Amino acid sequence: MTRSVPVGELRDFGDRAVLIGVEDPVAGRALAAALCRRLAAWDGSATDVDMVVGFATVMACLLNPSIELEALRVAVARAHTDVRAHGADEADGTGRLVTIPCAFDGADLAEVAALTGLGPKEVVAHLTAGPLTVAVMGFSPGFAYLDGLPGPLRSVPRRERPRPSVPAGSVAIANGHAAVYPTASPGGWQLVGRTGVPLFSPDEAPYAVLAPGDQVRFTLAAADEVAAPPRPAAPVWTPPRGARAVLEVLSPGLRAVLQDRGRPGVAGAGVPWAGPADPVSLALANRLVGNADDAPALEVTAGGLKLRGLAECHVAVAGGAPDLRVGGDVVAQGRVTPLAEGTPLEIGRLRAGCRSYVAVAGGFVGPALFGSVATDELAGLGPGPLVAGQRLHAAPWSPPLGDHLVDDGTAARTEDRGVVELRVLPGPHREVFAPDALARLAAGEFVVGGQGNRVGIRLETAGAAPLPRPDADAAALDSHGVVTGVVQVPPDGQPVVLLPDHATLGGYPVLAVVASVDHGRLGQCGPGTRVRFVPVGADEAEAARRAQRRALDGAVVGHYPLAAG
Repeated sequence: MTRSVPVGELRDFGDRAVLIGVEDPVAGRALAAALCRRLAAWDGSATDVDMVVGFATVMACLLNPSIELEALRVAVARAHTDVRAHGADEADGTGRLVTIPCAFDGADLAEVAALTGLGPKEVVAHLTAGPLTVAVMGFSPGFAYLDGLPGPLRSVPRRERPRPSVPAGSVAIANGHAAVYPTASPGGWQLVGRTGVPLFSPDEAPYAVLAPGDQVRFTLAAADEVAAPPRPAAPVWTPPRGARAVLEVLSPGLRAVLQDRGRPGVAGAGVPWAGPADPVSLALANRLVGNADDAPALEVTAGGLKLRGLAECHVAVAGGAPDLRVGGDVVAQGRVTPLAEGTPLEIGRLRAGCRSYVAVAGGFVGPALFGSVATDELAGLGPGPLVAGQRLHAAPWSPPLGDHLVDDGTAARTEDRGVVELRVLPGPHREVFAPDALARLAAGEFVVGGQGNRVGIRLETAGAAPLPRPDADAAALDSHGVVTGVVQVPPDGQPVVLLPDHATLGGYPVLAVVASVDHGRLGQCGPGTRVRFVPVGADEAEAARRAQRRALDGAVVGHYPLAAG
């Protein structure tokens, strides 16, 4: 295994997170516990920082926009000193033995056999020879990294090109570990089998079947004895007291979902953060109708959404420059629009970017999971995409509402028809790249491929120098926590940039990280978008973030002339 970060070394991970190297997962959990104690002195600490323990790192990410990265650096460094001074006091898991019957007929079984010099039956014999140990949890909800593979299987690498979707229940190995994919998700591991045992349920604590320190024994089952894991039942939800049915879905378009702040605090269990792909447009739409920046709103991908008013309400649309019609009449985005009962609202073709946000005064309400109504594409958590005939509810509201967005450049960031420039900071894995790798990344131009979604986008080179592949040692990089905006480089050299529904752990080396100020631009990069990366320093990224916050504070002007009712 190649370490992401040397033991004890603290490295910036973009402008809102840090990675620190630790000896092993046990030491990582001890550091995370010490950091929690340090953060207890911060007001609102439960929502200030999220943490993910990897095999040889702890990743800590700031969630509170008012806190600067230096405060997090200091807290992590002091927590590391606490652990060194007092030692680890965290027990390593429960030590239960969990048996998982499997059918070993995976798509990559023959390739794994060839890579190891074993026959397929010998691969299965090694996998079922003895129990494996849960080292860390992450990547996706309930995903457990299992240690203890026999020698021949520890050398099996990840696939050169990740699959866009791996079926739930798939049994896989890569880089010295085994795992079961609890839910359908992208993945780059070698598939050797499948099981029907459900390993994650969002309905009841502790949610994940496995925990660090547990023992897992794979047993051989016949192919017809293993069915796919059951899909979670759709949530049964009753609108809260005071909520009003305000809109009906006539046509959902390509994809429309509720989004809010997301799910902070549960990344350590493999639950994606989710939240808006373009947080700036979400905030602008919400501010127009008097909501909090991260109140639930509709995220509309590629347009096509048609709604009808069920009761008088006030809406606002921001992001993507859509063709917007109310009652058949063309209206402008970026202003409060009254909607009467029976009046249709149409989000048509998007002329700049790929996502628009529809907010309603009071904020939409829906079934919450881990404190959020967000729908994520990686694990399928949340209420899911809108469907025709669905009724949407809003919470009570009160004046004042805004009127329109001032033309200060904030709303127009995603409306450039040319190349989208994304500011990036250096990634933490400098040892596995050539010294000029970041410069060569910046010299190239890329095009967003057609398989992207809210989990991430794959970029294809579109001229200039090709992106250098990482060092061969990067294929064995330890899995570590990741954040939105990381620019991963798989062995095939085609970069992948992660969006909000990304896995909580990743093993591909990170060459750069998109600055948080440009996450909105990143979220608007649909298929065919041309992208150029612009390296910046930490001070420049922080100055840009502050400037963006000031612009947001002055982006909404006027008050819509109405009274509550």
